[in-house]
Amino acid sequence: MSIIIHVKRGSLIESQHNGYIVVADSNGQIQYHLGDPEYKTFARSSAKILQAIPIIEEMIKNDLHLSDEEIAVICSSHNGEAEHVKKVQSILAKLNLNPSHLLCGEQLPLHKETRERLLRNNFKFTTLHNTCSGKHAGMLILAKLLNSPIENYLSIDHPVQQAMLNTIVEMSGAKMNEVDIAKDGCGVPVFGLTTHQIAKAFAKIGSSSSISENRSQACKKIIQAISSHPFYIAGTDRFDTQLIHVTQGRIIGKMGNEGVFALTIPSEGLGIAIKVKDGAERASYPTVVETLSQLNLISTQEQKQLESFHYPIIKNRRNETVGRLEPAFKLLRV
Repeated sequence: MSIIIHVKRGSLIESQHNGYIVVADSNGQIQYHLGDPEYKTFARSSAKILQAIPIIEEMIKNDLHLSDEEIAVICSSHNGEAEHVKKVQSILAKLNLNPSHLLCGEQLPLHKETRERLLRNNFKFTTLHNTCSGKHAGMLILAKLLNSPIENYLSIDHPVQQAMLNTIVEMSGAKMNEVDIAKDGCGVPVFGLTTHQIAKAFAKIGSSSSISENRSQACKKIIQAISSHPFYIAGTDRFDTQLIHVTQGRIIGKMGNEGVFALTIPSEGLGIAIKVKDGAERASYPTVVETLSQLNLISTQEQKQLESFHYPIIKNRRNETVGRLEPAFKLLRV
């Protein structure tokens, strides 16, 4: 484990965050790293892009059409903005289902303005506003396409979750008994992998090597959908959306709770996995931008556009700037 971020107030380093970084190719060969590549963590919401693969595979087999926006929202941890909600509703309508079939739980929208508007107008928030509602709608699609019951799709023994677990295993190169299983914030199984395995899986998303033609086609559809419509992967003012937008879809990244972030760079055949040891989200985004900068994967102009995420400022209650976060690591080449 290494120091990745300094938190400075004035000229003093007031605190720091430690973490792990792995950069790997689709064969699992580590190109760069920081800390132990075999450190294990739950992939959390970063896994949503991987979990979408069996959904899109079955969609292709069964000739079901989803728009790129709908595919992107299936992979999302969205803000609960109106357009996010509409896309989840659209998916459910194609299945003749309604929000009561989503088992993710009700949640106020992450997006501040949307949340305040709903509360101001006494509008009841629903499962549609849950940041994971797109993923759950995708799971319902897969249940329908597999002719499986939709009532218990959260169970690890359900065909939907087994298909997703098998995909995680195949993409990451992990053995089935190596994957830790627990429950995520929205009730579905969450998968424990090493940062090395997460990086390999994300490298394979952007590469057609060592995967079937059907899987390659599904991965290409997912990449195309997210790169074309980054708003639907997160939303207004969110880092995931901004990163994809600024790089014009060349780089796709997905956050996960507890300081996890995973990226695929298809043009380079690389995957990147980042884990902030203490789970602090505030440290993950500057770590991502600094990693991409050190690898020369973003231009000076792109780096400038992402500066507010690269060096986040700290303000006090008087709105005065009193400090900032600064990357404090150097990647090690293997």
